[in-house]
Amino acid sequence: MPRESLQHKLDRVRKPRVQITYDVEVGDAIEIKELPFVVGVLADLSGQPKESPGRVKDRNFVEIDRDNFDQVLAGSKPRLAYRVPNQLAEDGSQLGVELEFKSLDDFGPEAVAKQIPPIQKLVEARQRLSELAIKINTNERLEELLQDVVQNTEALKQLSSAKAPEETGQSEKKEE
Repeated sequence: MPRESLQHKLDRVRKPRVQITYDVEVGDAIEIKELPFVVGVLADLSGQPKESPGRVKDRNFVEIDRDNFDQVLAGSKPRLAYRVPNQLAEDGSQLGVELEFKSLDDFGPEAVAKQIPPIQKLVEARQRLSELAIKINTNERLEELLQDVVQNTEALKQLSSAKAPEETGQSEKKEE
C-alpha cells in the first residue's frame, strides 16, 4: 500500500486551497508525487514606515497563516501619513492624518476614527448622545423635562436674551 501524502493528511485536518498531487506508476507500484506550492511575495507593504526596512538581500521570508497574521502585521509596522481636505471645518483647510495598524481590527472604521483626534471627539460625542438617549428611554421624568425645553422655545429665547446683556455688560466693565 502506498504511503499517504502530506497533502492528503492535511486534507483530512484542514482543506487546503491548492492541492497538487499526481500518481506515478513505477513498475507495478503506484507512487504518489507532490508538487510543493510555495509562494513568496517580495513587497514593501508597510506604506510609509518611520524607519527603513533595510536592504532587500538582508530580509527574510516570513511564513504567514491565520494564527500569526496579527503578529506579522504588527512586525511590519504599516503606517499611512497624508493630508486630506478638512470636511469638518468647511474652510478649505487640510487635515493631517497618520494611521498605524497593529492588527486586522485596526482597519475597521471605529479604529481608524480613534486615530484621528477631531473625528475621535465626534465619535465620543455620538457615544454620549447614545447614552443620553438610553437614559431618556428609561427615565420618564427626564424625557418630560427635555420635551418641555425643546417645545418651549419662548422660554429659551428669554433665557438667551437675558443672558446676553449681562455678558456684554461684564465684558465692557472688564475693558474699562
